Amino acid sequence: MRKILIGMLMLSSMATQAQKSEKAIKYANTITTEDLFDYLGILASDALEGRETGERGQRMAAALISHHFQSLGLTAPVKNGDQMSYYQNVPLISTKVKSAHLRIGKSKYDNFNKVVFVGDGVTNGEVSTDVVFVGDGSAEMYEGLDVVGKAVLMITPNSYRTAVKASRLAAEKGANLVLVVRTSTDEQLETLVNTYRGYLEAGRMTVDTGSKESDFVGMYYTSPSLLKELTGKTHEKLKEAIDAGDLKAIRKVKVSKIGYSSEKEVKKLSSENVLGYLEGSDLKNELVVITSHYDHLGRKGDKIYNGADDDGSGTAGVMDMAQAFSVAKAEGNGPRRSMLFIAFTGEEKGLLGSEYYADNPVFPLENTVTNLNMDMIGRYDEENHKGKDYVCLVGSDKLSDELHQISEQANATYTNLELNYVYNDENHPEQIYYRSDHWNFAKNGIPVIFYTTGSHDDYHQESDTIEKIEKEVYLKRTRLVFYTAWELVNRDKRPSLK
Repeated sequence: MRKILIGMLMLSSMATQAQKSEKAIKYANTITTEDLFDYLGILASDALEGRETGERGQRMAAALISHHFQSLGLTAPVKNGDQMSYYQNVPLISTKVKSAHLRIGKSKYDNFNKVVFVGDGVTNGEVSTDVVFVGDGSAEMYEGLDVVGKAVLMITPNSYRTAVKASRLAAEKGANLVLVVRTSTDEQLETLVNTYRGYLEAGRMTVDTGSKESDFVGMYYTSPSLLKELTGKTHEKLKEAIDAGDLKAIRKVKVSKIGYSSEKEVKKLSSENVLGYLEGSDLKNELVVITSHYDHLGRKGDKIYNGADDDGSGTAGVMDMAQAFSVAKAEGNGPRRSMLFIAFTGEEKGLLGSEYYADNPVFPLENTVTNLNMDMIGRYDEENHKGKDYVCLVGSDKLSDELHQISEQANATYTNLELNYVYNDENHPEQIYYRSDHWNFAKNGIPVIFYTTGSHDDYHQESDTIEKIEKEVYLKRTRLVFYTAWELVNRDKRPSLK
């Protein structure tokens, strides 16, 4: 039996070796540390001022990427009047909260003091409203209730997506305001506030659809301690009723009338996705899309947030991969399927560039075979993966088991990285599956793989700088994406869906 097992292992090893493509290896080797750092050195330089969406540094980065695509001979695929362009213009609206408060009885709570205002809605002065308790905010909680023109109060899990979903349902039911208790303690809300305060104070940006309609009403994240003032009951008692499904007890909860105010500053601006197209051969009507986001957080006074890892690393990877496939095509070894390389804007503002592309695709989404997205591929997760040759994969098995197998095989054949799937769980607290540009492809039924390395202490800090990028593992990760793409663009059939 032992001899049989050894023989099977040897045959398996030989089969793996036989699957290696010398052409793939040749062009993967044109992706080099030197090239990656040449591109990254510009993207993450002070001269680009942190590449904030809609600002000068972002436009400079767009010019760099579009010039690179042009120099490679990639086609400009976006029709702009009578011209073809590498830019897909993305119209945006920036909304900044000037002031907001919540009044319960004689107590007034200004923004960031036990309440945090998010979402839409402008009152232009304080207004008062009745409030209805709707348990966890799920659809069944609204049965038999009239919430039209009122505020609703709910207790949800500590999840941004859950809160947004509940807010949209409240808007559908006619509510004009949502009070969400999403943390079990005031201290947890304070931590949340401290983490995202800069983002919230900077304002919210959305795609300008030209419509005044919104499915996202005004919303306050509310401290659990305020529930006593609002209902006379503690967070624990209300949560017990929700967990027990005690609809009768939930219906009995009476909520004090409140006053609230929100004032905003609204302005329109524009930004750009940058696209480069490489036409395939016999399967050219099908498309593999390689993406990253090239925007970051800009500057705050004298501090410049260079975003070397987030996501200069992914953007430089896209640029070098585009070069590798362009060289292959120039030497007669071009892809069978067409390829679209996209550097997205507005990811840090809420996946806006990819949202706009998915709603306004340059090529039909039904012809898009796969999206491979890179966001933060240049560092180690200091807590879990320090010094390891690894990469975290997200989404590879969500819509296509075959895509997952292709990915695993590409790694086993060529790069031998440790593949980690910790963030692949849709219920992971960080909700990574929904937090980068691949999501706007996945939600449209397109199989995706998201390549990342997890967070680190320099995430969204001015200390995310180029000298901290880990050269060798960064190169391996980029080449893994290349090898996976090589298989996807050249195989006979697109990955089958579940």
